[in-house]
Amino acid sequence: MSTFEHLIVLGRPAGGKSEFIDFMTHTPDDIRINKYHIAPFDVTDDFVWLWEKFEEDDIWEKIGHNRLYSKKSEHAYVIEEASLFDFMIQKFNKEVKAKYLSNKEFYKNNTLLIEFSRGGQKAYNHAFNLLSKELLEKSSIIYISVSFEESWTRNVTRYQEKLKHSILAHMVPREDMDRYYAIDDWKEITDNKPDGFLEYHNIKIPFVTMNNEPESTDMAVLDERYGTALRRLMELKVC
Repeated sequence: MSTFEHLIVLGRPAGGKSEFIDFMTHTPDDIRINKYHIAPFDVTDDFVWLWEKFEEDDIWEKIGHNRLYSKKSEHAYVIEEASLFDFMIQKFNKEVKAKYLSNKEFYKNNTLLIEFSRGGQKAYNHAFNLLSKELLEKSSIIYISVSFEESWTRNVTRYQEKLKHSILAHMVPREDMDRYYAIDDWKEITDNKPDGFLEYHNIKIPFVTMNNEPESTDMAVLDERYGTALRRLMELKVC
């Protein structure tokens, strides 16, 4: 059974990327491989690196220096330095090359999921131009589509739920949502097609767009959404 080597998982914050990964995490290997074409997998997500930069800003501030990348918001951070997003793309290039592309054995029985969101003036077209050719050569893309309004509503709802359990709960602040995620260029770069190919660095990269509204926790609904999208994506990959 064919499986993805790199599956790039895109979409707005709180749009369903983490739920997609959680669903796959809890799906037995044989079912996930045969039904969704995802082998036992690793995940690389630039949110972890972003949060490290926010915490570094806290340290700089504590020792008397100006923050470099962000400002504090209630239980969150606002990104002040937009070039941080480009830095994260270069982190993907470095991380994937060092940990995965240099280890050919990984791809015999595994899939790498690469998760991120981009929007604003420098969205997905800009990001794909920065991603390395070597990374993209092994990639297929699923874009999990929700409206900006739906993304914001889920963002707030999940934050309020987390607050019941931890004072360390965080969310993407409205300022960042408006600035970076109110618009993106996904429809533009895909010509508003539900599936097909994107071309970067002279590589044709298969993609599918999966509608994720209305929100659902029904496993049968998610199975249908994910299964239909990933079957089509694999068809494109092997054609």
